[in-house]
Amino acid sequence: MTADPLNSTGRSAVEVRRSARRRRTVSAYREGDRTIVLIPERMSAEEEARWVRVMLEKLAAQESRRRLGDEDLAERAAQLSEQYLDGHACPASVRWVTNQNTRWGSCTPAEGSIRLSHRLQGMPEYVIDYVLLHELAHLLVPGHGPRFWRLLEAYPRTERARGFLEGVVAAERLPHRSADSGRPED
Repeated sequence: MTADPLNSTGRSAVEVRRSARRRRTVSAYREGDRTIVLIPERMSAEEEARWVRVMLEKLAAQESRRRLGDEDLAERAAQLSEQYLDGHACPASVRWVTNQNTRWGSCTPAEGSIRLSHRLQGMPEYVIDYVLLHELAHLLVPGHGPRFWRLLEAYPRTERARGFLEGVVAAERLPHRSADSGRPED
């Protein structure tokens, strides 16, 4: 079993499980914020590394086809507002944007608009929900004071989502490593 602390998909870990019964097939699935890759026991380290890359790409492609559109995002915002904010946060618009590279989301309370960075797409659903709920809370409370954080206490995965996003930011600051050599690229 091997695990990477943070892989290129932004997920926190990849776990490889070897099986003596598995002869030829390789499969992968998501389990929370981890990716599980199932391979035959006899596979070499080089084959394992290649198959992990292949399976991560396949899962990412599947997930990109399932990404939420702007309408889905607005619908999700309404559900989160109802569930965690008693329906008090009612945005006029909710949409993905590509011009936010240093923020995960933003809100303009005067207009009732919420914008989420496209960088969130493909991240676990609970992370997107947290950022969306964070921006919904800003429709009710503009700053990050105690009243604001009390609104987010109802969401059970607040700390986990914040930790995930902090990990993504930290990983972006690390030197890029070559997938083949494991050494930093020049």
